[in-house]
Amino acid sequence: MRFTFKILACFSFLFLLSCEGEKKEAVKTKPRIFEGYHPLLDEIIRSKDGVFRGINLNSKPEVIKTIESAVPVERSPGHLYFEYKVNEETNYSIDYTLNKDSLEEINLQINSNDLELASYLFCDLKDYYANKLPNPTEDKGYVVYNCFEGQRKPFVVSLSDNSSPTKGSISMVIYKDK
Repeated sequence: MRFTFKILACFSFLFLLSCEGEKKEAVKTKPRIFEGYHPLLDEIIRSKDGVFRGINLNSKPEVIKTIESAVPVERSPGHLYFEYKVNEETNYSIDYTLNKDSLEEINLQINSNDLELASYLFCDLKDYYANKLPNPTEDKGYVVYNCFEGQRKPFVVSLSDNSSPTKGSISMVIYKDK
């Protein structure tokens, strides 16, 4: 009888241990880079350093390759092209133009079937660059930011919303001002 009781007690103990709930891992949220802006700006712009994604014009291609998390879709001596898919409705591409191993121009294209998101992102990009670069000008749907400050070589950020009634499309070009 005692033997049966001990076996029963052992099985009961093992059963209770196995029924113990699975330990849930704490969900770690990534700290925001651009508080007050849409979270997608954290993914697209990535860094407050540099003019875009921690990169400045005149950078070497090696710097771009270390900053970008993907392999270029297209690559040539004067060109690096990357594509990123955010979700089923939104994607973006970045085209870096190089001249003699030096970054000359950055083209960002954001496409989304969510018109509200596209509008929100356009406004946030305008605000972000307005806070970073002074005195933007608006002309024919383009917002242009000129940088002539300090030791930096002058550059221009041109932003436009080319959305249609059915698809959101935002273009941004960053290039050296000659």
